[in-house]
Amino acid sequence: MTLTELRYIVAVAQEKHFGRAAQRCHVSQPTLSIAIKKLEEELGVSLFDRSSSEILMTESGAAIVSQAQRVLEEAEVIRRLANAEQNQLEGSFRLGLIFTVAPYLLPRLIVSMRHVAPKMPLFLEENYTAVLTDLLKRGELDAVVVAEPYAEAGIETIALYDEPFFVIVPKGHPFEDLDSVSTADLAEENVLLLTEGNCMRDQVLGSCTELAAKQKIAGLVNTLQGSSLNTIRHMVASGLGISVLPSTGITDNDHLLFSIVPFRQPAPSRRIVLAYRRNFVRPQAVAAIADAVKASNLAGVSFVNE
Repeated sequence: MTLTELRYIVAVAQEKHFGRAAQRCHVSQPTLSIAIKKLEEELGVSLFDRSSSEILMTESGAAIVSQAQRVLEEAEVIRRLANAEQNQLEGSFRLGLIFTVAPYLLPRLIVSMRHVAPKMPLFLEENYTAVLTDLLKRGELDAVVVAEPYAEAGIETIALYDEPFFVIVPKGHPFEDLDSVSTADLAEENVLLLTEGNCMRDQVLGSCTELAAKQKIAGLVNTLQGSSLNTIRHMVASGLGISVLPSTGITDNDHLLFSIVPFRQPAPSRRIVLAYRRNFVRPQAVAAIADAVKASNLAGVSFVNE
């Protein structure tokens, strides 16, 4: 039994397909299949049910794959412990970011990293919170930038910054003449939200309870959807409806496209945090990421000093 064979069975279990698992492991499918068959013969059990189009784990296979994942994680800890004897700020760092943070934070973060940790290049992954969390727990990412609320077993967080939300409306909309709007005002409007799975959507609905209640009754009748904040910005500019953006999502020239109206105090906001595994062996690298974010001079946010 080898670590390579364990990587193969974990890949097949996650991909549910021998071909995709082989591509992920950078080997040919026959090589992967032969290695898994050899492991099954050594263990005396079948790990996968190959009778259907989708590859599923057997009962024994599920338990063995789960243990294999833990073994691979511990092997990675050993490797990183050895590396930790060297400079923790040297070598690549695998950072994940949610979709509604990455486009606005990354340009400034990269510049900051040149000063904070110039020998620590970033491997970057943009995705939904749930996907990033899974990758973090599996050891495929070193840390992730996500929004609260965020509580996961075995995961620690560092608070980075708070940012308020703003309402954006088409030119000529009645809200344009107001000094501020309440969350209740949104319930009477056609509101563009991100598609389900985006935490920003949940945060807006969580802050605007009247809108959330109306949406629950009417479904999507009064709330339209967009795949990204950038898409929503342009739909608002075209006159389709109004929406809510975090302060970092508002750029210098946006006033030419649409009008920006603040919320009445206390304004809805969100807190952005850096999450990492509790036993991660490069704590100085995590701290460097947090320091670089706080040195990035993001406009419109309040940095958290802990």
